[in-house]
Amino acid sequence: MAENRASVYAEGVPCWVDAQLPDVDAGKRFYGELFGWDFEEAYGSAVWARLDGARVAGLAHKADGRMPTVWTVYFATPDAEAMARRIQRAGGQVVTAPLPVDGAGAAALAADPEGAVFGLWQAAGHPGFGVRHRPGAFAWAQLYARDTEAANTFYGHLFHEALFGPQAEPDFGRAPVGDVFPEVMPPHFLVHFGVRDCEAALGAVSRLGGRVQAGPFTASYGIVAVVTDNQGASFALLQR
Repeated sequence: MAENRASVYAEGVPCWVDAQLPDVDAGKRFYGELFGWDFEEAYGSAVWARLDGARVAGLAHKADGRMPTVWTVYFATPDAEAMARRIQRAGGQVVTAPLPVDGAGAAALAADPEGAVFGLWQAAGHPGFGVRHRPGAFAWAQLYARDTEAANTFYGHLFHEALFGPQAEPDFGRAPVGDVFPEVMPPHFLVHFGVRDCEAALGAVSRLGGRVQAGPFTASYGIVAVVTDNQGASFALLQR
């Protein structure tokens, strides 16, 4: 079911995703065709992707060619500095300290004890997803970890209410890396976007120059296929 949000998301809820790409214009063509997105200027060379006028993702130019071409999920927090300190105390790392983003909010990158990278978002002018849980919008974030129990402990400590609280409706699952990927692949987050028909969406991915990495397969939360775009950024398609 589609959900519109005008307010700030609760701490620990996945509230935004962005892709760091070598070529933002190529990303606009790929994702615009795949998901029906249009785009508006954001900050610097970045753009907001919109679905029916609501913001659903960001595409940004990768300034350093040594950086990975990747989708990143951001978890909401009212205080990114305090959350960064909690991450360090829990055995994680702060990759990029919280920095203001042109009046939109403050962003940081962190890594859990196994090295999986995720973002933090402290909202100001930009609260996060304008719509989610519908085709063409964010639907799920899956962490592929070496030790899922350790991951539950780490993220459960950071984001307890969002994951395990009485009102929790988490969009964040944990699974062993080897369930889908080769065991040698490092732990990582995989951003999922909703689709009406996974097989049809896979055909579009291939037609647009992307490729299929895994699936489709049935998970506890829907039918999933793991793909890469035409620049090498991995993400998943989720049919529910």
